[in-house]
Amino acid sequence: MIFLRAAQREFTQNAVAVFVALFAILISTVLIRLLGQAAGGRVPADAVLALIGFGAIAQMPVVLSLTLFIAILMSLSRSYRDSEMVVWFSSGLPLTAWVRPVLRFALPVAVLIAALSLFGAPWAQKKSVEYKEQLSNRDDVSRVAPGLFRESSGGERVFFVEALSGEEGRVRNVFASSMQNGRLGVMVAAEGRTEVDASGNRFVILENGRRYEGTPGTPSYRVMEFERYQIRMESKEAASGPRQPRTLALPALIKNPDDRNRGELMGRISTPLLALMLALLAIPLSFVNPRAGRTNNLILAVLVYLIYSNAVSVCQSWIGQGRMRFDVGLLAPHVVMLGVLAILFYRRISVFARWRRR
Repeated sequence: MIFLRAAQREFTQNAVAVFVALFAILISTVLIRLLGQAAGGRVPADAVLALIGFGAIAQMPVVLSLTLFIAILMSLSRSYRDSEMVVWFSSGLPLTAWVRPVLRFALPVAVLIAALSLFGAPWAQKKSVEYKEQLSNRDDVSRVAPGLFRESSGGERVFFVEALSGEEGRVRNVFASSMQNGRLGVMVAAEGRTEVDASGNRFVILENGRRYEGTPGTPSYRVMEFERYQIRMESKEAASGPRQPRTLALPALIKNPDDRNRGELMGRISTPLLALMLALLAIPLSFVNPRAGRTNNLILAVLVYLIYSNAVSVCQSWIGQGRMRFDVGLLAPHVVMLGVLAILFYRRISVFARWRRR
């Protein structure tokens, strides 16, 4: 019991530290990508926080799987480095005795990974796509931001607003250009605001400005001064294309079992299985030989993870393309890694058995 409690406590401590580090890396990566898109005008600044949240939830199964693998690997490697394993093996404790505490720690995390993979991550992917569609379907007024040139959804107008006014909804130093029937119209105004009439139509009201209108390449231009100029803004109808399998809920995948949906279902089911297999693989991979260096096992662990995860992705892709049966693609990578796990356990147990006979 003391051994189990000590192992659980060390696993938990390392898992918390690893999760914080991986989550910080994930948030930083998503934040940098979204800030770059926001700076280029592809994503509104007020949408960055929500998209970060959806992205973090969608990637959480991968983060938790890596957390589980690295936490167990770190804990058992420390036991080798501090010669605790030597003491336990000398007292008759076999390497397989670690399976129970590892599974006791890994199973609740695997259940959480399964819930996120089957339900949480698809929900986050769906909400992220819907939110981006809402942003792309906003009317032209909603796209305007101070200090940035913004093109309208139809590409017919370009707006620029220098700064916001003190009153809500008003802006200063407005520039707008439009192309209609081959004639270019340019408007500049000291102030502007938005207005909605009784019928729900939305207008941009420009005040105290000028309009230049003419045909590019010809000298015929008209200049008009105005105190009030009204532009009606057309709102885009919300349009949604066909849903990607990654955004579909679990019942929808089961109800429509085509090749792409079966591939997505295989990937979701494989995620918790991969996490459990990695947790068990961490037991033989944690062996540290002080004479050979402390990084060899880490390099091997990274290679095993990359090969394993890529094998699952390849099988998922082949199922989605109809090149592999669902049951074969679901079982093949895990059965192969189960064989690798058995070989690694056999090798480690054989080494320590020869060491004890000496």
